[in-house]
Amino acid sequence: QVQLVESGGGLVQAGDSLRLSCAAAGRTYSSYAMGWFRQAPGKEREFVAAISWGGRSTYYADSVKGRLTISRDNAKNTVYLQMNSLQPEDTAVYYCAAVFTYSGSSYFTSTERYEYWGQGTQVTVSS
Repeated sequence: QVQLVESGGGLVQAGDSLRLSCAAAGRTYSSYAMGWFRQAPGKEREFVAAISWGGRSTYYADSVKGRLTISRDNAKNTVYLQMNSLQPEDTAVYYCAAVFTYSGSSYFTSTERYEYWGQGTQVTVSS
C-alpha cells in the first residue's frame, strides 16, 4: 500500500513557475513508477509526465515538453514536477500516481495502469 500526498499548487500568473511535490508513504516506494496527471474542469484526466523507479527514464505529454520536468528523490520518497512558463491552459487539478513495477526503466502513461493516486493539488494560471 502506498499513500500519496501532493503539495505546491497555487495561483500564479502566465509565465511563472511552480514546483509540485508528491510525498509517498509505504513500503518499497523506490519500486514504484510514478506519474503526474491533470484534470481541468469539464475535461477528462490527462497524462502529463512519468518517471521510472530508477529515475533514468522519463516521458512527457507533447503539450508540456520543454516546460515541465519530472524528477524523484527516492531517499525522500518524493517525486517532483517542476513547471516553468506556465500558461492559462495549464490550469487544472494535478494528481500524482504510483504503480509497482519490477523494471527500473519502465514508465506508464495510461491512467488505468496506476494503482495509487493522491488527492490532487490545484494549479491556476491567470493571463
